[in-house]
Amino acid sequence: MIFADKPSVVGHRGFGADAPAGYPENSVASFLAAARSGLAWVELDVQRSADGKLVIRHDPVTPAGEPVISRTAAELAAMGIPLLEEVLARLPATVGVDVDVKTVVQDAIDPPSERTAALLSGALREHQGTRPLLVTSFDPSVLTYLASQQGRGEIGLGLLTEPGFPVQHGIPAAANLGLDAVCPHWSSLGEQATIDLAHQAGLEVLTWVPSPAEAVALAQAGADAVCVDDVPATLAAFAQAGLGVGR
Repeated sequence: MIFADKPSVVGHRGFGADAPAGYPENSVASFLAAARSGLAWVELDVQRSADGKLVIRHDPVTPAGEPVISRTAAELAAMGIPLLEEVLARLPATVGVDVDVKTVVQDAIDPPSERTAALLSGALREHQGTRPLLVTSFDPSVLTYLASQQGRGEIGLGLLTEPGFPVQHGIPAAANLGLDAVCPHWSSLGEQATIDLAHQAGLEVLTWVPSPAEAVALAQAGADAVCVDDVPATLAAFAQAGLGVGR
């Protein structure tokens, strides 16, 4: 089981995408703000730097428009892009982390030990058992690689699907890859029957939602976790709807 308390509210890129309440997304400050709000989970985006470090950035380019992979971790830090290791070190151990892995085209040609999945496997090995961990990706090769590694332990694996990708394909794909969760775009998730099918397949369901109202609706339909951008409003909406929150 990934989410011990359901439905769980997951802070998208920390306290939310962009810079809600003045906390830039995917920053240490944003993750700490999410933790202070009482959330039990945050989501972050990981990719690799030119010198083989794992950094936290959603977009494939820096704020200056250069490919993230073309810059060293030190150069990226000067632009406000932190290391994964820094966030895991500073975030309270009670907070679970959903690591959304962003692979790059160089992962097709670089030596296997230098590819994003291999780097992440090593990093997570240092942290497994210290906090709840989930790895999600649009790239199924990352997930199958991690599943093949010995000692994966309690690290969950979930398949992300793009808007428009039919959930009737996403559920069997995740199940037949031996994963723990399916993470469809909210717009393709549909109704309770779809979520029930995922549960019958042994999968938990995590989905990003665009508003507190959609978060409530999908939680009531049985989603195990919702990833949100407006943390305070979502928690208030859950309370008003009488939903217990995995916080």
